[in-house]
Amino acid sequence: MAITKGYRALVDEAMAQVRTYAVQDVRARLGDPRLQLVDIRDVRELQAEGTVPGSYHAPRGMLEFWVDPGSPYHKKVFADEAREYVLFCGAGWRSALAAKTLQDMGMANVAHIDGGYAEWVKQGAPTETLEARKEKKAG
Repeated sequence: MAITKGYRALVDEAMAQVRTYAVQDVRARLGDPRLQLVDIRDVRELQAEGTVPGSYHAPRGMLEFWVDPGSPYHKKVFADEAREYVLFCGAGWRSALAAKTLQDMGMANVAHIDGGYAEWVKQGAPTETLEARKEKKAG
């Protein structure tokens, strides 16, 4: 199999076409009801590493189905056109590709975090474990 366009070219194209925020810019907006952070990492990554408080988990493999109102899997969290949806993954590559895909689907209010969750953690931004999240919801 000959790959004519590798992952790096795809990521670079996406990066050139989507809005990218630095961690500090997103961190300054935490708590803003017009912002919805979306963690697209695999659930095993969340279990091992935690996530950003207030983020919504939408696994990359289901994202298009959850966003599309015509899909039987649509999630209402994605129906608010007044919100900006800022995606993140582990390093910012999957989230760039996913943000580009959502733009291609017609979403104008989508962006991603440069460097992803790894950069978020590196800069000391707030995180929480899935267990802590469950306890907050239960309490």
